[in-house]
Amino acid sequence: MTIKKIFFSITIALFVLTRCNENKEVKKENISLAISGMTCEIGCAKTIQSKLSKKEGVLDAKVIFNDSIANIEFDANTTSKKDLIAFVDGIAGGDLYKASETATKKHSCTENCKKDCEHKMANKMECKEDCKMACCADKTE
Repeated sequence: MTIKKIFFSITIALFVLTRCNENKEVKKENISLAISGMTCEIGCAKTIQSKLSKKEGVLDAKVIFNDSIANIEFDANTTSKKDLIAFVDGIAGGDLYKASETATKKHSCTENCKKDCEHKMANKMECKEDCKMACCADKTE
């Protein structure tokens, strides 16, 4: 009788382990969000991009400060467009940023910025004149 119990226990364990290892297929979708309320690239855009990148279900996130756009690739099995909009709206206590879905837009460079475009933008530290963020306080006065 103990052999039956051991065999039964092993069978149940194997069944549970194989069910737990089932791989869910990733359902990739994209969304572009227009984000209002960003006043600086480092304090705002990079913070939003960082938080989005860490959100469960987000595969890739790029926030383009100059265009006030976030291009997000996500797993639709894990999160939704509505969740992503609410997530961005809730960053910084929900009082600073407002996101809405927009047509997919890629960053378009002017002639002057082509050599320093998106891939090198992390080095760019410009703040709008009316920026109230701590990162810009000493630059705007």
